[in-house]
Amino acid sequence: MHTRRLGPTDLHLSSIGLGTWALGGVWQYGWGPQDEQESVAAIRRALELGVNWIDTASAYGLGRSEEVVGRTIQGLVEKPIIATKCGRVWNETGKIFGNLKRESIRAEAESSLTRLKIDTIDLYQIHWPDPDEDIEEAWEAMVELVKEGKARYLGVSNFSVEQLNRIQPIHPVASVQPPYSMLARGVEADLLAYCAANNIGVIPYSPMQKGLLTGKITRERVRNLHESDHRRRDSNFREPRLSANLELVDALRVVAERRGKTLAQLAIAWVLRCPEVTAAIVGARRASQIEETVGVGEWVLSQEDTGFIEALLDDHQRTLKGKD
Repeated sequence: MHTRRLGPTDLHLSSIGLGTWALGGVWQYGWGPQDEQESVAAIRRALELGVNWIDTASAYGLGRSEEVVGRTIQGLVEKPIIATKCGRVWNETGKIFGNLKRESIRAEAESSLTRLKIDTIDLYQIHWPDPDEDIEEAWEAMVELVKEGKARYLGVSNFSVEQLNRIQPIHPVASVQPPYSMLARGVEADLLAYCAANNIGVIPYSPMQKGLLTGKITRERVRNLHESDHRRRDSNFREPRLSANLELVDALRVVAERRGKTLAQLAIAWVLRCPEVTAAIVGARRASQIEETVGVGEWVLSQEDTGFIEALLDDHQRTLKGKD
């Protein structure tokens, strides 16, 4: 798998990074119960296949995702690049909320280092700009962590261009982690161009839109999602959007089958087509899932395919406007 340099850093990321959101198990924004042995197997298989970086967060499973990653990579001679996130904490009932105060950021960093069993976080990111008025304070606290050797580079997730402009003068932003998929294209308005102009890496999450674009989601499967799976509350998995989304997926099969690829591979390749994108975060809960998606790093969509997909997405948007 080829690699790309992340913004102004010396980190060279494989075009596919392993996302571990779902490995957190049952929590406020979880994906239902997870088998830890399968999670470990997925991480190991990703590394075997050439994935050289893992993205996680302290909030995923209230620390569980980081713990699973830490146990899996412990003892490896060549450890992967580790990216994790801060700024989301929880109370005694497990309810998640934002906290970007200096003391909280520093405490989170220490906890993440302990769970991950590492001395330095390669890429430390603000998870959400919440509360907005505290993003400068959090960024300054993270700069202190870099000076102390507890983090190498700093990035953000879910930030707007305006918010990036506020923290850039304090310390360079190495990367931005936004949602980006065929069903979530907000970054195309101004964020991608801003990052390109300012040498900021872009590492999108959810390129398969939480599984919707893999072709494996059906109405029956949605009905049977575990009660703790946050997708039950996601509007894309509920009517009237669900029907329109499934119709789009059926139409996309033509492109995937014509190229001998899967729909999951097509969804990821579509995100990677953008020159501004450094690499895509691809979630996997089982080894078989990463085995399917990892090969897409070398696939470059043709102009014919991208044009066909663009027309389908335009039709999809018109359909949604008629239903919303």
